[in-house]
Amino acid sequence: MCGVLVEEATFSGEDWYGEELVDRGYLRCRFVDVDLTEAVVRGSQFEECQFLNVRFNASRHADAAYLRCAFRHCNLFEAAFDGCKLVGSSFHECDLRPLTVTGGDWSFVNLAGADLRSAVLRGVRMREADLGGANLADATLSTVDLSGAQWAKAKLTKADLRGSDLTSLDPRTCEIAGAVIDGDQAVVLALALGFTVR
Repeated sequence: MCGVLVEEATFSGEDWYGEELVDRGYLRCRFVDVDLTEAVVRGSQFEECQFLNVRFNASRHADAAYLRCAFRHCNLFEAAFDGCKLVGSSFHECDLRPLTVTGGDWSFVNLAGADLRSAVLRGVRMREADLGGANLADATLSTVDLSGAQWAKAKLTKADLRGSDLTSLDPRTCEIAGAVIDGDQAVVLALALGFTVR
């Protein structure tokens, strides 16, 4: 449990540039026009919070949780998440490039239509994530659990998908030119297309 818990508060226009948010808890709070550039968020938990026009540029997040949170018009330029949980959170019209995610749980996250070109995601759980219409061109999704993910109209041009779960991917509904997969994934996709592999 976080050491400090703040409930149903609104933070507007706050300057938290370079701040360290360690072991804090926020429940149903609103963050509006807050500057978290180069901030370090470690071991803190945000639950059912709203972030509007928040700047997360070059911020670092370690073992933090953003559960069922909504991010709108936020800037996450060069933000990095290590071992974080974003289960059930959503991103709408956010700047997510270039984003780095290592480990953690992003299941049920809504990234529909997101610009994730050149993003790097490694070893993260993204079960039933919504990637419909997302632009993942040149992105790296390595050993990512994408079981049950939604892919319709996603752009995967030249993406590196090796080692990830692609069982829910229908290549007929996505742009896949130049995408890189491994042998096991090739079998999965062939079966999805109705081929018999012998």
